[in-house]
Amino acid sequence: MPENTLDRSFPHKAWGRRDFLTTMAALSMPAFIPGPLAAAGAPLNRHAVAYADRGAAAVRADMTIRQVIDALLTDIPGAPFPNTVDTIKAGDPDQPVKGIVTTMFATEAVIAKAIGLGANFIIAHEPTYYNHLDETAWLGNDPVFKAKERVLKEHGICVWRFHDGIHAHKPDGIRMGVLQALGWDPYYHADTPAVITLPGMSLKEMMMHLKKRLGIEHLKYIGDLEGMCSKVVLLPGAAGGKTQIAMIEQYQPDLLICGELNEWETSEYVRDARYIGGKIALVVLGHSVSEEPGMEWLVPVLQQKAPGVKVTHVISGDAFAWA
Repeated sequence: MPENTLDRSFPHKAWGRRDFLTTMAALSMPAFIPGPLAAAGAPLNRHAVAYADRGAAAVRADMTIRQVIDALLTDIPGAPFPNTVDTIKAGDPDQPVKGIVTTMFATEAVIAKAIGLGANFIIAHEPTYYNHLDETAWLGNDPVFKAKERVLKEHGICVWRFHDGIHAHKPDGIRMGVLQALGWDPYYHADTPAVITLPGMSLKEMMMHLKKRLGIEHLKYIGDLEGMCSKVVLLPGAAGGKTQIAMIEQYQPDLLICGELNEWETSEYVRDARYIGGKIALVVLGHSVSEEPGMEWLVPVLQQKAPGVKVTHVISGDAFAWA
């Protein structure tokens, strides 16, 4: 991994583990490198369908933020979408891009890090203003909202959300980043992207693997620690209870791994399923840490699309601590 692609100094115990960073540097990123790098002899994952070269010719040293966005969208089927959350949340997209930060959430801490890096473009996967559509009228003069709005304006930082697009990429960029972080990309199949069939391991061993590879200190789970897991449904982020339960019903996995859930939905279904004899287990990673590798997956793509622009992944991490 190029040295400038991952912020190793941004502290967060839930993600920045040395063993995970070493694994990502040695294993993950070389497996999924866009076209021009492959031509130079870099290894490619056999399932990789990386961002194509379309739009690369328009890249130049003084390119604007909007041109970076447009270059990314050329490789998203159906983009730009008529109804999407992938919109500018703050700042001027027509200014020249000076540096790019990718992250899960454009938190105040991430913004401060971007300022320190001299970056004026933050690409966040999730909302900036505490609701899915980033609506702000309801916040009024809320001091937390105003503080974030003010610092972004004072430092000329543009924030753009890249949620629908990266998930619509073929393959899903978030999923591929997570699979690479876990070392599971060789088990990916495009026809059933959420289903991973692995060599069998116990639920206890599985959770040790997840914690080590994703730098997660604690996991929530339902299941028998000695029960064997081979067929896994992996749903990073927040797919929703109906989708999670439908995937269990369709694929009958040994284990569902999700980012987050509503605790009156999937977890209760799994509890009832086990009571009547089912063997399904459940592991909840946490939303942010479950998708963060996907935003790091974006770094080499951006380096191709905006050559010469410094691109840094800054980890926003899990908001929670554990008592």
